[in-house]
Amino acid sequence: MTAQRRPFPRRAGEAAGPTRPSRRALLLAAAALATTGGATPAAQVAGPPGDPYDTLRRRWLSIALGAGYDPAAEPYASRLARTGALARDLLATMAPAANSLWAGHPFDPPAGITRSYNRLWTMTQAYVQQGTGATGDPDLLAGVLSGLDHLSATVYHPATTPYGNWWEWQIGSPRLLLDITAALYDRLGDARVEAACAAVDHFVPDSALGDYSGTSTGANRVDLCRSVALRGILGRAPAKIALARDALSPVFPYVTRGDGLYADGSFVQHTWVAYSGTYGQVMLDGLGRLFALLAGSDWEVTDPNRQIVLDSVERAYAPLIHDGLVMDSVNGRAISRGHLASDDRSVLRSDHFHGGQLIAALAILAEGASREERDRWHARIKGWIERDTVAPLLTAPQFGVATLARLHTIAAAPVPAAPEPTGHHLFAAMDRAVHRRPGFTVNIAMASDRIAHYECGNGENPRGWHTGAGMVSWWSGASDQYTDWYWPTVDWYRLPGTTVSTRRLADREGGEWGTARPDARWVGGTTDGTYAALGQHLKGLGSTLQARKSWFCAADAVICLGAAISCSDGVPVETIVDNRNLGAHGTQRFAQGPGWAHLEDHGGWLLLDGEPRTLREDRTGAWSDINTGSTTERRTRRWQTLWLDHGTDPADAGYAYVLLPGASRRTVARRAADRRWLSILANDATRQAVVVPSLGLTAANFWQPGTAGPLAASAGASVLTVRRGRTATLCVSEPPRTGEPLEITWDRPVRRVVRADKTVEVLATGRRLRLRITPGTACATHRCDVTLD
Repeated sequence: MTAQRRPFPRRAGEAAGPTRPSRRALLLAAAALATTGGATPAAQVAGPPGDPYDTLRRRWLSIALGAGYDPAAEPYASRLARTGALARDLLATMAPAANSLWAGHPFDPPAGITRSYNRLWTMTQAYVQQGTGATGDPDLLAGVLSGLDHLSATVYHPATTPYGNWWEWQIGSPRLLLDITAALYDRLGDARVEAACAAVDHFVPDSALGDYSGTSTGANRVDLCRSVALRGILGRAPAKIALARDALSPVFPYVTRGDGLYADGSFVQHTWVAYSGTYGQVMLDGLGRLFALLAGSDWEVTDPNRQIVLDSVERAYAPLIHDGLVMDSVNGRAISRGHLASDDRSVLRSDHFHGGQLIAALAILAEGASREERDRWHARIKGWIERDTVAPLLTAPQFGVATLARLHTIAAAPVPAAPEPTGHHLFAAMDRAVHRRPGFTVNIAMASDRIAHYECGNGENPRGWHTGAGMVSWWSGASDQYTDWYWPTVDWYRLPGTTVSTRRLADREGGEWGTARPDARWVGGTTDGTYAALGQHLKGLGSTLQARKSWFCAADAVICLGAAISCSDGVPVETIVDNRNLGAHGTQRFAQGPGWAHLEDHGGWLLLDGEPRTLREDRTGAWSDINTGSTTERRTRRWQTLWLDHGTDPADAGYAYVLLPGASRRTVARRAADRRWLSILANDATRQAVVVPSLGLTAANFWQPGTAGPLAASAGASVLTVRRGRTATLCVSEPPRTGEPLEITWDRPVRRVVRADKTVEVLATGRRLRLRITPGTACATHRCDVTLD
């Protein structure tokens, strides 16, 4: 799978190969570090005065390696020392062979190439940074140079035809190779720099930044631009830098289909997958670095649409972060990684890991924001820093000293920490919703003909089948529920909130890369920004199962209704009220009473349509069970499960229950006894609707034309009304996304319309309000504010 290296022509007068610096020169460079405050040896070697390429290279190193921190202070000292120790171990075990650089990590599959460059990057950092115990070590430098030469001679060169995963060739390996080249630029010699540039030109040709399609979209496009820009800087090629800058522009505008950022804050990658947490993070991190790198240069990113990216921080990303974690419903197949076998640092890749990565990306992006934006973002970051006690951000093992320095600077800034805001965020374009109230946060994940049931691929997440079947994740108090070995030990047929056929599914059922999608159209909802009505026409993966599921998000509760549950798989169908991870040896008390259940330290449930079955069990698993690249260590966690059994092949089953996150046992029992708190107006195949009188809340999901209490709809719609004294707000969306006009009637006396969206036409007021909505095709909320008689 490899070919002989094509000789790279030398410049006139150039020596036959790179010469190794003298030991004295290396020691002098290392000694110079004592006065640089953490800067690298390479960063201290200046080019000609006013040389833009050298200026940008040194700026890149400052972004990547950090500056201005004290390497003798914590947490930097221990992090640097660990890097040095790891680098020495890697040097000792390096064993160049025909198809590998380290034994056990062959170049085929090409992930072995990326891993080799990643190890050389660790060694490079140990060499150029202060405090590693290996700073300026000539043997370490020789090892890095030997490794680079070996990779260049055997596999990563212009005569190789790529094989296997394209990402390793175009993103993973070149990104690391160029970072190494930037850091060791003055130690490599021209031939090695040219070889690196030639390899990147081969694997990431200009055509990769041509059409905005295929694998060159969204986060992937940003990664490709990053490599091309740095290659242009290192190779002194202004056209390359300009190409990379200009190729960012298609990333900025809102999209209405496929990959990218949507106007409602959704972020999609791989066409069908909700991916704000991982690919979204990669995109923000890459853009933040490139904005900072090119600022003030001849290649500064000046496209006015870059403001869309900056606006997305608070509209698209922050709502998905809770106390330092990012919700797993937007992490795609990355939920299955845990401890990767290839990770020399053994960092747990959990929701808190991904949240930390996203927060770090926001910290970088803030450097290119306005002062007002930067202060707001820093306040949010400071709040997450203070609240994340599961994986404290200021000492998180995933971060290098550059990121730690940024976060410590923000933590020390004279900006008050922002609390988690309350409110409801509906990401209709990616079938996700977040409901935030004082004391708890809820996340709901759905699937449709636009968004996949789940994503698997590259040996990752083969059992994520039902994560889009209405999975309800929630946090109240501790934020480690889904961090603590959740995914290796959970029962994948009993994910909380889902309705499932218990028919056994094959690993990767439905196909890889988001191809497993239901042909369901009615998925979405409406919100006034505080409360919400959400609905999903559920069609099971690899199953005949169908159901109508609704969630009505209120002040201290989520009301969950199910109707028209039918299936002919010949197996039982279940709705999982909840399935809570109790940790390794959980002893939390589970209690039940008339129409209610409660789990100590978690919360409770009102059971409005029959008693659930319950189970407390210990389950054991390994990350390698759900990811071929993860470790085989096995651990056990205790689980408390509640589910409703709809029987085998139900024809028209239903359910009704209420989730009360964080509620005490007494509160749950009292709420169960309060018959006036909630009225269910309808729960059938045509509509599902509720009234919460104390909130002035009436909400309905119309699966087809119909009436529910005071509300009527001429077609499929989601409707929410909230009365506050003599004023009220009515919100409407059209989840089927037909774009056809929709009429809504609210049978309440209305004096006048105070405000209405341009898409709302008022047909009548007086004894009742009648509206015509022109919805478009984005499942947007259309709002009308009125005063009541």
